[in-house]
Amino acid sequence: MSRAAPRRRAEKPRRARRTRPGRTPERTPERESAAVAAPAPSRPADPTTPAPSASPAPTAPARPVTPPVTITSEGVTPTAAAETDGPTGPTQDGSRLDRWRARAVALGESRVPHVSWWLLLLAGVGLLVAGVVPVGPAWLGGAGSVAVATSYVWALAARTGGRPVVFGTLTALVGVVVLLLDDDRASTGAAVMTCALAAVLAVMMTVPAKRFREAARECAVAVAIASVGAFATVGFEPALTVVRFQYATLGLALAGAFLLVYRLGAGLHGLGRRGLIATVGGGVVLLVFVGYAELLRQYGPGDVVTTLLDGVRWSRENLGAFPRPLETVLGVPALAWGCHMRARRRQGWWVCAFGAAGTVSIANALVDPSVALLESGLSVGYGLLIGLVIGYVVIRVDLALTGSRGRRARRDEQASAVRPEPRRTAALL
Repeated sequence: MSRAAPRRRAEKPRRARRTRPGRTPERTPERESAAVAAPAPSRPADPTTPAPSASPAPTAPARPVTPPVTITSEGVTPTAAAETDGPTGPTQDGSRLDRWRARAVALGESRVPHVSWWLLLLAGVGLLVAGVVPVGPAWLGGAGSVAVATSYVWALAARTGGRPVVFGTLTALVGVVVLLLDDDRASTGAAVMTCALAAVLAVMMTVPAKRFREAARECAVAVAIASVGAFATVGFEPALTVVRFQYATLGLALAGAFLLVYRLGAGLHGLGRRGLIATVGGGVVLLVFVGYAELLRQYGPGDVVTTLLDGVRWSRENLGAFPRPLETVLGVPALAWGCHMRARRRQGWWVCAFGAAGTVSIANALVDPSVALLESGLSVGYGLLIGLVIGYVVIRVDLALTGSRGRRARRDEQASAVRPEPRRTAALL
């Protein structure tokens, strides 16, 4: 009896695994073969059915653009085209504004402003000379003062990083109003501001000096600027008291110079030991001069002062003039030493600020009617020469105390003095 063949158990059908969302089902060889073997069902091609064309789908016809209208009581009126964003809207206005700005920047970078400034200054000087001679109508001197004041404000604004066109135009308008009003108070105020402005500009227009001869050149430039300011000051024909005018212009000039130097000299923390000593020394000299002059005016001269006055009379009789004290002892030496120091250290600006005491003394030199024009010019020239001698001594003492000795060491020190500053016609700030 043969054994029966073993029975095979029926295989259960495998269930398809459900794929979780975000999970790719596993690919097996059976599934890949089934996918390849089972083609997708397709309909038999009908020869009578035309093939679809490749032309794009038809689009809806564009609606006509209705211009904006405004409904009023009188009816319907179309809105102006300037209120829309069309070709003449804000986009075109913005591009036009950009073009005007580009033209203004290109004009400012050209030589036109410099040439215009020189023409205005020379025209003002010519009118002042015509008023002093005198030649022509009486208003030429006032017109020259307005032109010089406008050019000085323009230069000071450009030098200190301001807006020269705005402030220059405003100065011209104020000057014209002063001339038209013909009032003593307005003329005196304009003269005071012109004098102080000329003194501050004379200091700000200087540049660093490596050598003493360059420092002497800067002092001569400052004296020339202040001298033109002196003619512009008297061109307004102020009604004044000489002593009050001198004190007012001295205070305004020193205040303006120190306000600008505070920014140029990096504030009070930029003084340093040398700058502090120079500032304190200059303040002491200024107080001694002003206080002694006031005491002399109140109580009269003593024995020592009588001797000094005898020397002043001898100088006027034999030399034609006597040097102006503030310019000789404080202004010119401080300006020479400050320009020499600025080539090495920023503290030189604090020393240069005391140069405004000398330049304002030059700018108000012509307000005293008892002093002739020739005598005023000689006193300014003598003060410049003696002040440069004092400045040379101060510079040599400074180099001897703080620098190396010897000619070769001085040459090396001058070669190493390379502290940069903008040129004379560029902005300092």
